[in-house]
Amino acid sequence: MMIETRDVQKKTLARRSQSKWPSFCLVVCIAMLTGCQSDVERKSAASDLLPNTYNDNPSTERNRSVGAWQDFVADPTLKKLIAQAISQNRDLRLASLRVAEARAAYGIQKTEKLPTLSAQAELIRAGVPGDINGTNQRLTANQFTLGVGFNRWEIDFWGRVQNLNEAALESYWASQATQKASTLSLIAQVSQGYLLLVESDERLALAKRAVISRQESLRIMRRRFEEGATSKLDLAQAEMLSQQAQILVTQLEQNRALQIHALTLLLGNKDAVTLETQRWDNHPPLGEIKTGVPADLLIHRPDIQAAEHSLAAAHANIGAARAAFFPRIALTSNVGTASTELDGLLKGGSLAWNFSPTISLPIFDGGRLRASLDLAEIRRDAAIAYYEQTIQAAFRDVADALTAQYWLKLQIKNLDATIAVQTERTRLANLRYESGAARYLEVLDAERELLTIKQERIQVQRAFWASQIALYIALGGDDSINPSSFSL
Repeated sequence: MMIETRDVQKKTLARRSQSKWPSFCLVVCIAMLTGCQSDVERKSAASDLLPNTYNDNPSTERNRSVGAWQDFVADPTLKKLIAQAISQNRDLRLASLRVAEARAAYGIQKTEKLPTLSAQAELIRAGVPGDINGTNQRLTANQFTLGVGFNRWEIDFWGRVQNLNEAALESYWASQATQKASTLSLIAQVSQGYLLLVESDERLALAKRAVISRQESLRIMRRRFEEGATSKLDLAQAEMLSQQAQILVTQLEQNRALQIHALTLLLGNKDAVTLETQRWDNHPPLGEIKTGVPADLLIHRPDIQAAEHSLAAAHANIGAARAAFFPRIALTSNVGTASTELDGLLKGGSLAWNFSPTISLPIFDGGRLRASLDLAEIRRDAAIAYYEQTIQAAFRDVADALTAQYWLKLQIKNLDATIAVQTERTRLANLRYESGAARYLEVLDAERELLTIKQERIQVQRAFWASQIALYIALGGDDSINPSSFSL
């Protein structure tokens, strides 16, 4: 795809005629008339980067359905954490300030289209030597002036100021889209952090139950050893099994503490977060999502919207750089009263005015204007590349999340079946040991593998819900998120 085909052709022609001013002006005129693509053309070209469907994944839905994050998140604790993070997170506050900064910059640029009126009051007292004024006597004179006027108001014949206004406005919209992307990123970080915390709690509860069970087995094994009913090797193996469970508990306690610290930072709290996580056995923490078609990403992904506005700003800057080759017309005017006496300012005949149009035409600037245009075009080309890259990355985000969901579902199903088999194996190993048909090492291996599989099952379940969050963010999330509601 070549969005910039016409601009590249015009740039080549301009360079060939750089030494001929009339021909160069003609090229610039043509470029100003045909240089920029419309939003419809740009979106149509961008859609060519995306396939028509997510056909490689059977879980996709053609009709997009992605609700507000308050509806998507079902876990009440997670919902509370996200709301707190949105209101207190420092990174999101910085993003809001950048939006306000861009809005203020646009407000400043917008005023360039209008003249700046100012009132002026002036007293001039001058002494003139006699040999200069022709009277051979030194004269002292006063001049009082009072008026209102404007200074160097540019008449925007070639669209320079208008293009700069458009560039500032597009930059403002880009900052708003970036802020929405920051909000979605924060929602994802809090959600992923909470999921990891839930995983730690689930695994910790499982490990603690294993500790209790293995301590009881160790107590029985000691009793048998004291009575001579079992060997010291079996007792050592039972002690090792209990110690392994204790080590796992300490590791999970450490992971939980670190995860609490991460959530504390995201929430913007000065105090550590203390909360009780929810079990999801019968209450899924997240809602359902319908993906829609890939072209929907162009409308709903805030990072794509930000890249598109940045591209539009780059196009506008090219227009401003081209307009700089043309004469700049400015007006200066003032009207008021003037008199040699202060009380004469309001007398008849004291009206004073001036009107001064100026035209400046660039003749030689050492190539500065040409270099400025080249720079604007290079930045436009970079914005195009970034826009295309953002679109392709958005599609990959969705595809990755869908693929993860599909295969994680299968893993969960297989792990459930494996847990059932391993549980039965553990039961039979204990029966064989009790009947003397097997050594305790068989029981040790069976219980250790059962705990490992159950721990893995919790991790895969967390990964599945994490992929659901990733899919929600990849699709553009909540369209109602509009943290900046400034009116222009």
